Amino acid sequence: MIPELRKDLVSGDWIVISPNRKKRPEQFKRSEKTKKVLKKDCRFEDLKKINPEGPILIYPLTYEVGAGIYGAKKWQLAVIENKYPAFSHKKMLCPVLDKCGPYQTLKAIGHHELVVTRNHNNNFPKLSENEARQVFQAFRDRYLMFLTDKCVEYVSIFHNWGAKAGASVYHPHYQIIAMPVVPPDVSHSLKGSDSYFKEHKKCVHCVMIDWEIKNKNRVIFENEGAIAFAPFVSREPFEIRIFPKKHLPYFENTLDSDMNYVVDALKMSLKKLEKNLKNPDYNFFLHTSPIQNKEKHSHYHWHIEIIPKTTIKAGFELGTGMEINIVDPNEAARILRK
Repeated sequence: MIPELRKDLVSGDWIVISPNRKKRPEQFKRSEKTKKVLKKDCRFEDLKKINPEGPILIYPLTYEVGAGIYGAKKWQLAVIENKYPAFSHKKMLCPVLDKCGPYQTLKAIGHHELVVTRNHNNNFPKLSENEARQVFQAFRDRYLMFLTDKCVEYVSIFHNWGAKAGASVYHPHYQIIAMPVVPPDVSHSLKGSDSYFKEHKKCVHCVMIDWEIKNKNRVIFENEGAIAFAPFVSREPFEIRIFPKKHLPYFENTLDSDMNYVVDALKMSLKKLEKNLKNPDYNFFLHTSPIQNKEKHSHYHWHIEIIPKTTIKAGFELGTGMEINIVDPNEAARILRK
């Protein structure tokens, strides 16, 4: 079955039905912690077994003569197609709205890729400065390539670390999904940003950043060009948001100088999580303006959100959509600043 997007009749939100995803390795999901696999047994140590056709991108951007598509022992980072994609292109035309009774559907046409770093054990906070920046270089390089794909509306970039965060493979890797719709959480964020801008003629995220810098109670890390803080309205305990200080609506247009500040803030924030919360599982993801109709979203401010997996949603949260956060953000920031 080709993966399919289905639109909720009540909320208008899109969800993905992707039966092929159930073929992923399941053994790690039964553990509280992702099982550490020996390097010799890791399938990401030989990327040719996952994708014999070779990488989409490989870094450094040079090949060793006679070493083949993966540059023998020289590659440090590779972008490859996901073996179990939620979205797949397969040289199809852009999807068109279809009907199934009263419901609207779309074929889940897009791209689902992995960004794999070479070291078997070094997750993002353990990467060197240059290695961490190289990950974001790959994100941006691939993002820029998607700009020519008229089927793509939004590019989601995220990382799952640990079983509780949905990681089924121990070896550190990151994911990029290019899709034909703007996903619900991003859509709601864009609408809120747009509404605030229309009323106040200001970027809502810039207002938040200015207040956090002035207030200082929730700041976890700050450098010249980026800030990490526990949001005043945190949905989860120890949630962190990282912003470039400049008003930058489009991740893909961010200059190296500004990107490096954000990458360094992300590294430091994750180090603080590992140190002060005893290495929790977590997700981080980017929110940025969509690819299409870019002029409509200049009010937005791209950023990174980190969600440590410290609690489980129960009946109240699931039944109401309202979160109960048991840790005051001021206290969370105080703990993480250590």
